[in-house]
Amino acid sequence: MGDRIRADKRALREHLLTARGERGAEERDRVGASVRDTFMELPWAAMGRVVACYYSVGGEPDTRGLVHALRRRGTHVLLPIFLTDGTLDWASFDGPDELVPAGHGLLEPTGRRHGPQAPGRVDAMICPALAVDHLGTRMGRGAGCYDRALAHKGPRTPAIAVVHDEEFVEELPCEPHDLPVDAVITPGGGLHAFVPTSEVWSAEAGD
Repeated sequence: MGDRIRADKRALREHLLTARGERGAEERDRVGASVRDTFMELPWAAMGRVVACYYSVGGEPDTRGLVHALRRRGTHVLLPIFLTDGTLDWASFDGPDELVPAGHGLLEPTGRRHGPQAPGRVDAMICPALAVDHLGTRMGRGAGCYDRALAHKGPRTPAIAVVHDEEFVEELPCEPHDLPVDAVITPGGGLHAFVPTSEVWSAEAGD
């Protein structure tokens, strides 16, 4: 059964990555503006002092506009740094001039590092995903970096994945190590919370 699930995942990842590679710049800009506006208009998010977020590359739903908007609002933004052992460290985002190329088209911050346990001290965590299903199952690229990072987040910290509309699907293949997210943002549907009554969405989440 495990081999079948892993094979299904590989095939689905290839399909999703191919589709993302066909998206044009105009669509990426539209998606990015929608993601930015959705998050910035969340009442509880305005209370967050620290947000961990990915800095999008390639065909990923754009989060660069969101990162810059959060920083302008005075939010302390942490961006990931990929370590050689597959762990994510997190460093402060001090502006676009403080980002350096890091392989695979990624840009990483040169600001102060906060360690792999940083997700346990943030008010929200915005995660990349290739797809998310209606139970909150998140499909990443297969390296497991974000599954390990999600394991560090606090119980009152919402983990929010960002995907395109058609990447929010009915069901995804899932293995025991796949950690779910609390919500998903899509450009057409806005925020969909999987546990709307959970304490992670309480008004005090930013306290």
